[in-house]
Amino acid sequence: MNEESKPTVFEIEEGNKLLPRFDLHEFLPCITLDADTGEVLMLGYMNREALEKTIKTGLATYYSRSRKKIWVKGEESGFFQHVKDIFIDDDQDTILLKVKVDGGASCHVGYRSCFYRKLKKGSNEELEFTETHKVFDPKIVYKHA
Repeated sequence: MNEESKPTVFEIEEGNKLLPRFDLHEFLPCITLDADTGEVLMLGYMNREALEKTIKTGLATYYSRSRKKIWVKGEESGFFQHVKDIFIDDDQDTILLKVKVDGGASCHVGYRSCFYRKLKKGSNEELEFTETHKVFDPKIVYKHA
């Protein structure tokens, strides 16, 4: 993109056009929330292709940095995330999805949310579980696990 075609700060921050600002590695962080409860389910990353597929299909699609490929959440487990709303932050460098999840789990470990632990009060390293049971057994769902 040349200087003439770069959007202005006003267009990015105040405009009504999606102008995502991907990082140096061409990713955007994507926060995913339960559409009904507002609970944070996960944080993933999107590249341009993943964002375009999410918009087109209505299924949350991410870029797996570890596997180095596009993946539709639920393609292996069946726990698809159906996108209800797509938000972008003020400087258009973070996506927020509100989703409905088939089967009620978004974490590959089996919990509802990927954020199933928190730092224990008064500790600088000990974690405590905030979810008491798994929605599914990953050894059954992911037969290769």
